[in-house]
Amino acid sequence: MRCPCRKASESVSYEACCGRYHNDGVVPPTAETLMRSRYSAFALKNEIYLLGTWHPRTRPVKLDFEVGRKWYMLKVLYAQEDGDEATVEFYARSRMFGRTHSLHEVSRFVREDGRWFYVDGKVAP
Repeated sequence: MRCPCRKASESVSYEACCGRYHNDGVVPPTAETLMRSRYSAFALKNEIYLLGTWHPRTRPVKLDFEVGRKWYMLKVLYAQEDGDEATVEFYARSRMFGRTHSLHEVSRFVREDGRWFYVDGKVAP
């Protein structure tokens, strides 16, 4: 299976890409890699991984995945790390009940004890 965080034209397998972070305990080395693995986790409805990579001070108790939503495209527009803080801007598309939806977000990440965590994101227009 192609990894959800990759374009359809890329033949990168899930196991060689985000699967190792989701299933093998490998820690994503960069904030961008963490963001990609979180996108794949949303696409695969992997709540355990998403909550585990969400910073404790902003983490929800649980996630409610929207029934019928299928994530199908991710494009990283910008990624910058500055010490133990990072920003990743991305554009994603999903389909739900035959309608296409877009998400453009600027996400903030922090690194603690060598691990990156998602803090929060602002939806861009």
